[in-house]
This record gives sequence, structure tokens and C-alpha cells, in this order.
Amino acid sequence: MMLRRAYYSDDRVQLLTGDALEKISGLAAGSVQTIVTSPPYFGLRDYGHPGQYGQERTLADYVIRLTALFDEARRVLADDGTLWLNLGDAYGPRKQLMGVPWRVAFALQDSGWTLRNSIVWHKPNAMPSNVKDRMGSRHENIFLFSKGSRYFFDLDAVRVPYTGDRKLSRRVHKSANKANTARGVWGLDEAQASRGRNPGDVWSISTRPYPAAHFATFPVDIPERCIKASSRLGDTVLDPCSGSGTTGMAALGLGRRYIGIDIRSEYHELAMDRMALPVSSATHTEESTHGQDPTH
Repeated sequence: MMLRRAYYSDDRVQLLTGDALEKISGLAAGSVQTIVTSPPYFGLRDYGHPGQYGQERTLADYVIRLTALFDEARRVLADDGTLWLNLGDAYGPRKQLMGVPWRVAFALQDSGWTLRNSIVWHKPNAMPSNVKDRMGSRHENIFLFSKGSRYFFDLDAVRVPYTGDRKLSRRVHKSANKANTARGVWGLDEAQASRGRNPGDVWSISTRPYPAAHFATFPVDIPERCIKASSRLGDTVLDPCSGSGTTGMAALGLGRRYIGIDIRSEYHELAMDRMALPVSSATHTEESTHGQDPTH
């Protein structure tokens, strides 16, 4: 896996600096097994770069730009590959909740993606909210997309243990409030119970502080679960909005290869530190042309 003009390159990692759409267009078709990414959210942070994601004039413009990005990303994805997309929502004029994640999801559906899951990322340690006229937000969306109806998915790699009553019974339990136990309403035998359960579409995962970013970042637990479920050892993982390299950390830790794209080389420096890559090997050859979010 060799790419020219990489900010950093070795046999496991490629870090590319520049416009995400432009850099993806230089990747070979079918060269990536899974994409795990969290693009800058609409209207949230201004990094002072012309043309950066998230600072479009309108929400419609934001949706159009993300759709174009992921249309090109679909080309580089293997036929049995998947896209995991994390997006937060935003409020607009007249306190209107804009429904940003779903607007993007519907646009990707219309452009040819198959939407397979809408996962709720519940944040148990979400920052307190000072709003007085609505409920505070404690979740974000994670969407699972595929190129078609058939794709690689390893459920066994992400099963979670049953909790509660570990006594096993072949009889169906009459209580309906033990659905997460080995005994449960299904009467699982020991072999079934030992495999664990499907983690479901509500993930309670706390954010994690990262001092270099000065605020809570995309937790590594999320890309770890996505990568385990959607790739094999040695496969390539892409994050077109790489930021401080959380997806890259997860990919390398799981024995995968990684391609990360970001506008600013200083974010690649953070990523290299977090991935324990040798700074002396950085090539420093690409120019910065497009803004991304350093937190993901």
C-alpha cells in the first residue's frame, strides 16, 4: 500500500494532508475495507480555513458536500466493505433542531448507499446543559452503510457478555425483564450463552479527555467496535477526517492498516504521537488545503 506525497508513510500507515475529496480521488478503487469517520459537525467549530467542512453557508450545502465526499469514498471501498459515519445534530434559527445526521443519511441513501443501522451513541458523561426549555442532549448518531445488501460483518467479534443471572435453563423464563441475562426469556443453553449477545443499536460509551485537544474527543471504543465488526486482520481502514488519529489508534491496535486524511499537518503530529509513530519518518511533503476536525 504505497501512496505518493504522504505526510507520513510506512507499511502500516499513510497520513495524507489536504482536501479529503481530492485525496480520496487518488486512492485505488476497492483498496479500503472499511471507513470509520466523524466529520466536523455543521456550524460547530471554525478552524479558520477557507472551504472547511462544517462552515458551509447553509445546511443544504453541508449535506451536498458530504454526499460528494462519500460518493467518492464508495469507489475506494471494497465491494463487501462498509462505512461507519458519526454525526452530531445542531440547532438553527428559531431554536429549530435541524436533524443534520438524518438529512445526511437520507442523502447518502439517495446517492446509492444502503443504510443498515442507525446506532444511538449514548454518552453517560455528557457535559451538563444549561438549557431551560428542552431536554439536554446526551446522544449522537452512528450510521452503518454498505455498498449493497451483502457485505462483510463479523458479529462474533463484537458480542458482549450477558449480565445478571448466569444460571442456565432450557425452559423459557416467564419473566420478561431479564432479556440481557443468560437465563433470560430465551432459555439459552450454555454454548449459546458463552458466545455473548449482540451489542444492539444503543451504545453507552463515555467520551474521553485528550489534553492536547483541550476538550473531550471521539472515544477509541467506538472505532474499535466498528473495525472489529467490519474488517479482518491486515485490512485497510480509512478515516477521511482523521483529526488526532483516534480511528488510526484503533486500527493499528487491532492489526489493521490505516489511511488518515486531514487538512492540517499539526493534527497529523498529534495522531503520530498517539499512534507512537516515529516523527523522524514524517515526509512533510503535502500542502494544507482543507479544514477538518482535530477531535476525531
